[in-house]
Amino acid sequence: MSEAVTVGLDRGIAFVTGGNRGIGLATALRLREEGWTVVVGSRSGEAPEGLASVQVDVSDAASIDSAFTEVEERFGPVACLVANAGITRDTLLMRMTDDDIDAVLQTNLAGSIRLSRRAMKGMIRAKGGSIVLVGSVVWALGSAGQVNYAASKAGLVGAARSLAREVGSRGIRVNVVAPGFVETDMTAELDDSQRSAILGGIPLGRYAQASEIAEVVAFLATASYVTGAVIPVDGGLGMGH
Repeated sequence: MSEAVTVGLDRGIAFVTGGNRGIGLATALRLREEGWTVVVGSRSGEAPEGLASVQVDVSDAASIDSAFTEVEERFGPVACLVANAGITRDTLLMRMTDDDIDAVLQTNLAGSIRLSRRAMKGMIRAKGGSIVLVGSVVWALGSAGQVNYAASKAGLVGAARSLAREVGSRGIRVNVVAPGFVETDMTAELDDSQRSAILGGIPLGRYAQASEIAEVVAFLATASYVTGAVIPVDGGLGMGH
């Protein structure tokens, strides 16, 4: 783990996976501003913007356990988990390989479930905590060429709502944020025609900034009477679904 860390005021420890760039980094910085002691998890173990970090592969249960143990030993129990790490392997289903299917489901869906399971240990002892799973508008809207990705994000909703019912009596809240298209490295790779087609379906007529997703994650981190919710942050793209 990196030695660099800014200790929060009194919120507790927040662990953000996929926190070295994009939505994850914006979320980590926003949580730090709001008084959390933030640790980011990434495959590289890098610590951007002066944040503490641990190396974690969310598709591997042993790696998840090791990362949590390291965070707990150095800083204390995780009070807020933001399961943000995710991958895409986009192509039409008839061309999609078994590895394309397995890699996306293991990282995006099974990884988030395993992260939540590990976080339970400390949260149950503390009699409280918050878990925020980062989903996607495609969980309900659907997206051609993303059968594996959409399935993984739809699965997060069922997982979150089931877990919310399991642990609500313990004071633990579980919610999903469902972003639409966000200005990230991933969307920067789209060509002009793709961008125009996407923007045409967004009532607000623009992509989100990562900071706008982070704002909603930060809200859910402390919203004491919100659980089992799926909050879209998509400029209206998915309304009605």
